[in-house]
Amino acid sequence: MTGQHRIVVLGAGYAGLAAARRLAGAARDAQITVVDARATFVERVRLHQQAAGQRIPAWDLREMLERKRIRFVCARATEIDTVGRRVVLDAAPALDYDILVYALGSLADPERVPGVAEHAYTVATPEDTRRLTLSRGPVAVVGAGATGIELAAELGESRPDLPVVLLGSEEPGAWLSPRARAYIRRTLERLGVEIRSDAKVIEVTSDGVRLADGSLVAAAATVWTTGFRVPDLAMRSGLAVDAAGRVRTDATLRSVSHPEIYAAGDAAVIAGPGDRELRMACATALPTGKYAADAALARIRGVEPRPLRFRYVVQCLSLGRRDGLIQVLRGDDSPRRTVLTGRAAASVKEWIVRGAARAARP
Repeated sequence: MTGQHRIVVLGAGYAGLAAARRLAGAARDAQITVVDARATFVERVRLHQQAAGQRIPAWDLREMLERKRIRFVCARATEIDTVGRRVVLDAAPALDYDILVYALGSLADPERVPGVAEHAYTVATPEDTRRLTLSRGPVAVVGAGATGIELAAELGESRPDLPVVLLGSEEPGAWLSPRARAYIRRTLERLGVEIRSDAKVIEVTSDGVRLADGSLVAAAATVWTTGFRVPDLAMRSGLAVDAAGRVRTDATLRSVSHPEIYAAGDAAVIAGPGDRELRMACATALPTGKYAADAALARIRGVEPRPLRFRYVVQCLSLGRRDGLIQVLRGDDSPRRTVLTGRAAASVKEWIVRGAARAARP
């Protein structure tokens, strides 16, 4: 590698930090800068615990990154000048780049259903969960995906004083194996969570949620866990994006419209096994962040990187602090019959979560 390349990483979540860590280890003569609007790194996969009133760890980004000679700028990117190769920031001078890694992650989407933005809480970011107040019940958790399941279970275990109803148009964990779905239902019911798997929510009000059949599910607090969106920075800056605003990438995670930009994690469209796009998850953010860094470094050295090869292994769900579920997956993300449950699964999930945080932190 000749000369000092300026590499800017937008986003200090799992994907961005994984990329920065990889770059710092392999590109000793590069100037690496990480930009994020938050000053701390919080494990997003623990936000359901914070929403239930538990303390979760946080790390000072500047201290963590600068130990590895990575510059940190606490600011929000407002524009990517793709012609001048500069990132415009709201609270700091603009940054010039030779290589840009776009890893801004995802946010809650409160606009799809009327009343969500006005009357519901979300749990997609640390700021969301800090706003959540659950002083009385009942609590309606909307969304029977992984986030909704984990939050409902956490509330059922840690707040038995609060009646909790989990609302979804499908059975909780519908994408998992029959054994996994049955175990999730039994566990939630044991924790006192009411399950409504035929509930299509069409409106959130100050009194609860209205369903497609016209009925109202009363709730003192509604927590919206379904539907995510990505920041619109890439779209506003003229990058090729999909309808949701995610950066379109080639097989090496390089932007199809701007070859000096790589994208990883939730904010990127990434082809996966079985002709499926990779889903939004920590399990995809970490390896794609690492790969984006490797691909960029390879091209700096004049080597064409091999296409990304990704295979799913397991999906982990916590069901409170003392129970969990590990679903073994095929490489294309479809479930196998093998499932681990109970305290053993809770221990494995905790080990994986801690490992993910270690893998992300430089």
